[in-house]
Amino acid sequence: METGLHLENEAATESLGASLAHRLPAGSVVFLRGELGAGKTTLVRGFLRELGYPGAVKSPTYTLVESYLLEGRRILHFDLYRLAGPEELEYMGIRDYFDGSTTCFVEWPERGEGLLPAADLTIHLFHRGEGRTARLSASEPSLLENLS
Repeated sequence: METGLHLENEAATESLGASLAHRLPAGSVVFLRGELGAGKTTLVRGFLRELGYPGAVKSPTYTLVESYLLEGRRILHFDLYRLAGPEELEYMGIRDYFDGSTTCFVEWPERGEGLLPAADLTIHLFHRGEGRTARLSASEPSLLENLS
């Protein structure tokens, strides 16, 4: 199932992330696609803030992964932009991260193609003037119900 949303500003992008915080089951894999600056990390920030994370949320461009434990849920935020190739993921033990109970957000998932599990939700963010457009596709239609 697929749906599209207009996100007029950064707050709307954070709000979309927040709306996913209580509808994504633990263990979900979310692929985040879009150009640099499209709002991928902003969306993750909204998700984390909704679960009570008070700290700074930065893109894990250099660390590759940031880990959070909130409300008893483990959440990982990956940014694969700087990978030279998917084989680098093997060196970091990527398969161990996707354990079925950890919610994983993956920016630039195409850089890990062949090693990443299938996404439960894919969000593609596009620049549209001052705002963004989000195209969401999900393996389960219930993930997209009542999104705004």
